[in-house]
Amino acid sequence: MPLTALTYLVHRTAIAPELAGLWDGPAWSGVPALEVASFHPRSSSHRPPTRVKVLYDSRHLYALFHVQDRYVRSVHTAYESDTYQDSCVELFVQPRETPGYFAFEINCGGALSLRYIEDPTRTANRFARWSAVEPALAATIRIAHSMPEVVDPEIVDDVEWWVEMACPLSVLESRCGPLALAHGQRWRANCFKCADQSSHPHWASWSPIGEALNFHQPGYFGAFEFVGSSPTAA
Repeated sequence: MPLTALTYLVHRTAIAPELAGLWDGPAWSGVPALEVASFHPRSSSHRPPTRVKVLYDSRHLYALFHVQDRYVRSVHTAYESDTYQDSCVELFVQPRETPGYFAFEINCGGALSLRYIEDPTRTANRFARWSAVEPALAATIRIAHSMPEVVDPEIVDDVEWWVEMACPLSVLESRCGPLALAHGQRWRANCFKCADQSSHPHWASWSPIGEALNFHQPGYFGAFEFVGSSPTAA
């Protein structure tokens, strides 16, 4: 599997995001966005534009997703439910020198699935080696969202929605040990948009995933490079 050349610069922020979806707000203004625009050929004709911004500080990793969508559906509300079946955004990150990666899967209603996967080989139990992050620890992740928790029936008209996340680094450190994010550190990562059980299913990624319809391919991840200051800092 070829390694991608895609790199996204994750800036350090001095302003904690408000968790209000403020794409051009005090924390997010001027932060570059990556485009989740590589659609797998098995996708339907619906190809929703999806953008993501990522920031960090000494205690958190932040992500803000913005989607211009149709055929929006969300029925899963519990932690560790099959959120990928709904209108869903995903962030996979593999901190430096760690054997596995974290798979954040958040539907438009804010329900989260979070797993740490060390061997993504598919099995009857999802993967060959993986574990769900403990519910009490996952509950420390703050998630804000613009859509109701349940969207059913499906919204067929044009609709924009966002999901914003503030993940304490302690969640990641529970599996990886101290991370000490700093300028120049690089992680492997990818971002996704899917809606497996909508009327118009689709599967999109930031870094292309090749021929197989499988997001869980670390060999196709891009890179997150952490840099020292936010572009909003003067």
